[in-house]
Amino acid sequence: MSSPRFTPEQLLDAEQRAKTLREPHQQLRIALRQAEGYRTYLSSLTGLLAAVFVLKGQEDLSKLSGTPRWVVIALLSCGFLALVTASWLSVLAVHDRPGVQIYSEPNRLLLYEKRRTREIWRLVEWARWLGLLGVLAVAAAVVVTWISPAK
Repeated sequence: MSSPRFTPEQLLDAEQRAKTLREPHQQLRIALRQAEGYRTYLSSLTGLLAAVFVLKGQEDLSKLSGTPRWVVIALLSCGFLALVTASWLSVLAVHDRPGVQIYSEPNRLLLYEKRRTREIWRLVEWARWLGLLGVLAVAAAVVVTWISPAK
């Protein structure tokens, strides 16, 4: 299979777009857009998991025997704590902290954009892993309620 042939104009246009995408303000804009998507995803996921557990889980955890009951409580607590923390990190990624001064001096502005972009990527990465941990913990709690015998 041969590679596609592009005109010199197409290649020049693509080079210009790539150059634009590497600029700090564009990187910041892209990072913010991704963080907004994660924030929405985590919020809806947390609500969905809560609904699934309420609708499909054991209605009364006191009916579970001692160890499974405490396992479910621990898994739910850890899962929802992880999901709330992930949601909070995604909010911080999108909105930054209140009162952050954005500088009008070009050099300081560029430094802010680069630092903020790295910070957003880091916060989103933590939110991703905490979201996964939360989902797995809540799912495990549901499974324990399904397979554990009642008293």
